[in-house]
Amino acid sequence: MKPRISMITLGVRDLAASIRFYEQGLGLPRMESPPEVAFFTLNGTWLGLYGREALAEDAGVSPEGSGFTGIALAHNLASEAEVDELLEQAVAAGAKLVKPGQKVFWGGYSGYFADPDGYLWEVAHNPFAWVGPKDE
Repeated sequence: MKPRISMITLGVRDLAASIRFYEQGLGLPRMESPPEVAFFTLNGTWLGLYGREALAEDAGVSPEGSGFTGIALAHNLASEAEVDELLEQAVAAGAKLVKPGQKVFWGGYSGYFADPDGYLWEVAHNPFAWVGPKDE
């Protein structure tokens, strides 16, 4: 198996609101998709948004649950200033600021926001190495 993540799909409670958050609020490029799902092309992977209950049904699990989901998505940037700018943009688009940008124990700089469904996004700058695919 070649190591890669092709797509990350988030089960969302309000598809229209989540589409607005990611497309208009964060500016992610939306791909043409059927009405019951939304796909956004990222650099090297896709982000999918799908109804929470429908995604749980597809996986054969209960849609119930709250609190920490045990996962955080990460977006790495080239500077501390870019981290702060993206955190501000996310909050302006309706995200909840979970942890403001700050120096962290591993020597970098990061903060967290939660999207409208509570999914955690870490926004980080790693001064030691670029994490992820190169920007196109």
